[in-house]
Amino acid sequence: MSDITSPNTTPGAVALVGSGEYTDAMNKTDLQLLETLGGPAAARVVLLPIASGLETNGPSHWNGMGQRHFTALGVGDICPSLIIDAASAADPAQLDLLRGANFFYFSGGNPQHVIASLRGSPAWDLILSAYQRGAVMAGCSAGAMAMSGYTITARLSFTNDAISFVPSLGVVPQVIVFPHFDRMMGRLGKLALQTRLLTAPQGSYPVGIDEDTALVRLAPPDTTIGKATWRVIGRQSVTIFWPGTSPQTLSTGEEVEL
Repeated sequence: MSDITSPNTTPGAVALVGSGEYTDAMNKTDLQLLETLGGPAAARVVLLPIASGLETNGPSHWNGMGQRHFTALGVGDICPSLIIDAASAADPAQLDLLRGANFFYFSGGNPQHVIASLRGSPAWDLILSAYQRGAVMAGCSAGAMAMSGYTITARLSFTNDAISFVPSLGVVPQVIVFPHFDRMMGRLGKLALQTRLLTAPQGSYPVGIDEDTALVRLAPPDTTIGKATWRVIGRQSVTIFWPGTSPQTLSTGEEVEL
């Protein structure tokens, strides 16, 4: 499998979205991502509904929404994929859709299904290779969780069980994404959630991203320190659980180095 930390490469922009993929709430985020490619006319977008691959109508639902959304933003080259499991992640017809693409969007559903379907697959090799050469990677909810260094199951995030962190796809290896964070805070309570998040694996930190909100890296990491500037875009906020200190909450327009 391709090494996402290979030297002499310039990775593209990354967007981690709490919820709201393909809706007007993400217009500003997606337009800024498209600008990193030279604008909507320069984009070739592939829609990846893998996270909903276990749902009967999930992939067609998200593909339809994605096609309408990016068409409204001025994108003319949009490819709805049917990569929904490990078998289709090796299907030559689906792999052809990935070649030449420069914007990959992972919609929501089940993060574990994304990881199991893509890890070690020909599709993931193609996506990572394009990302290393400057393609945009955007993921919403489960799609964002799959880009983390670690993730959890959706069921555990809403129960009183101990959180079990498992390796994810590692596009952003230092981050553990908790989407729908404003809703999670309401269901679990601030103190309980913060206490449970202290069990995160060493070297990584949880990032809570509210609904209709994105944490976006528009420029690649600095090659000398390995960090980059990230910006909050959307109607709510992002909370970062730094090791050994109080959580930091960022509102839309604020930036942070990760």
